[in-house]
Amino acid sequence: MANTKSAKKRIQQAAVRQARNRTYRSRMRNAIRSLRAESAAGNAEAARAALPSTLSLIDSTAQKGIIRRKTAARYKSRLAKLVARTVPD
Repeated sequence: MANTKSAKKRIQQAAVRQARNRTYRSRMRNAIRSLRAESAAGNAEAARAALPSTLSLIDSTAQKGIIRRKTAARYKSRLAKLVARTVPD
């Protein structure tokens, strides 16, 4: 248990940040999940329409430092490849 006033404050700050980070990460993961579901269902147009907003969400999550930059790049690459395979040109 924290003994000093500053240690207690750090615990409170960490809890607030953890909750905020969980919100952003959950929002990103839900967007990725829904994009993959659209792609798996064969809804090519819906998947293509959802891709830019999902990639933007991944970028903003990485910019906030919640996920690493290279992790964001990996997610974006895999999703773009998935949508490209789903969408017949």
